[in-house]
Amino acid sequence: MAQEPHLVLCVDDELIGLKVRKILLERAGYRVLTAPDGSAGLELFTSEPIDCVVLDYSMPGMNGGEVAAKMRQAKPHIPILLLSAYIGLPSEVLSMVDLCMTKGEGPPVLLSKLGSLLQPLSRA
Repeated sequence: MAQEPHLVLCVDDELIGLKVRKILLERAGYRVLTAPDGSAGLELFTSEPIDCVVLDYSMPGMNGGEVAAKMRQAKPHIPILLLSAYIGLPSEVLSMVDLCMTKGEGPPVLLSKLGSLLQPLSRA
């Protein structure tokens, strides 16, 4: 029996980046949900069977650290990959996520890091 592809939630207020990431991940075999801000992301996160989150740090309203903290309260076992244009995020933010990468690292790094977060799930 074939395993259903992992469901990834991408949260980013930068709509072009969000669209490009969705296409990239779908081509890599993932199912993808997108949200343009933290509150929409939290709504999807709590209502859908999300396997992993790709979360932007710098967003209006709620930053990625605040969103990650709320996600951890709701479903602490779901891996979170934080994307940022900045290096040197506060340690309290980094403690909320499983992995971090800068947006400039590009698609191969994103796919590699996402794969490493989902590896344990594939063996279950």
